[in-house]
Amino acid sequence: QVQLVESGGGLVQAGGSLRLSCAASGGTFSRYIMGWFRQAPGKVREFVSTISWSGATTYYTDSVKGRFTVSRDNAENTVYLQMNSLQPEDTGVYYCAASRDSGVSSLSPAYDYWGQGTQVTVAS
Repeated sequence: QVQLVESGGGLVQAGGSLRLSCAASGGTFSRYIMGWFRQAPGKVREFVSTISWSGATTYYTDSVKGRFTVSRDNAENTVYLQMNSLQPEDTGVYYCAASRDSGVSSLSPAYDYWGQGTQVTVAS
């Protein structure tokens, strides 16, 4: 059983930056594909980014490309999401997730473990 704990959310002005962290425990972190998802008020949860075991492969949803960067430190069992040039539409609860699959995925069902989420609010 893998436990995931996100941190780093908060309130930021439009154009600002935040760095989210997700600390994993209870499993072999380097064997999990990691993903970030978000859910805005009144909307369904959506894919944000994913990263392969080694960190060599990353994918982003179109709306965050060029602004967000996902990375991982397997020695620290942590995955990060650096978010720059934040906009009000980036507001939501951000979740990290871990998948036992062999390949990266943007689909929620591919992920086996989820964190509790961290709130990101971007003020205009």
